[in-house]
Amino acid sequence: PRALGLAALLAATAACASTGSDADAGPMADHTASYIEMNAAPGRTRDLAEFLAGAAPIVADTEPGTALWFALQAPQDRLAIFDVFVDEAARDAHFSGAVAAALEKNASELVDGGWEDGVLPGVFASDVLSVKAPVDLERATTATYIPMRAAPGRADELAELLAAGGAIVAETEPGTLFWAGLRIDEERFAIFDVFADEAGRQAHFAGQVAALLAERAPDIVDGGWEDGVVANVDDFDIIAIR
Repeated sequence: PRALGLAALLAATAACASTGSDADAGPMADHTASYIEMNAAPGRTRDLAEFLAGAAPIVADTEPGTALWFALQAPQDRLAIFDVFVDEAARDAHFSGAVAAALEKNASELVDGGWEDGVLPGVFASDVLSVKAPVDLERATTATYIPMRAAPGRADELAELLAAGGAIVAETEPGTLFWAGLRIDEERFAIFDVFADEAGRQAHFAGQVAALLAERAPDIVDGGWEDGVVANVDDFDIIAIR
């Protein structure tokens, strides 16, 4: 059945991911994550947003292994899901669960491209390299996702930087309510972070981890700071949290 397509895709991308640094990465170091971006079908943005918002209590009631789940909305017609799982088995359970089944069932009406061409191509499984553990998520209103690719031969250095990032954010950024450094595969990485407001986001991008990444990006990020990091920044409103 087509429901297995998402689980198979996640397994394939997760198989490529490595844990990066061997250093203690702190909270959630053994967790996995996924990011799914999709465009609403024409005229159905509000309907898709309402569907995702309504999924949060279902995840909470039926998925004990899903540690965090965010429904996100960007300008225009883009929506996304970001979630964190206690292990690989929990991620598999999530993508075999009630919310995934309901999204597949309704994708032909709600998602541009439907399930096969609108949902599955936007799935990115990852390993968690480090986090600032979530705090005060009831205050969260906005989030950022930043994918990036390591410069040739520099993936281990980028992984080490992101593996150190969680502790730095926890020490220095009270306005960042959650931060995760992620490894998607051998060369691709991402950052996901959550803020109470725009002031928290601006403080983060003026903070120590951003400064460190900006300093190192010309050497370790494909495209450097401007084209490899800043150009990939996606800001979202948070419409639901589990």
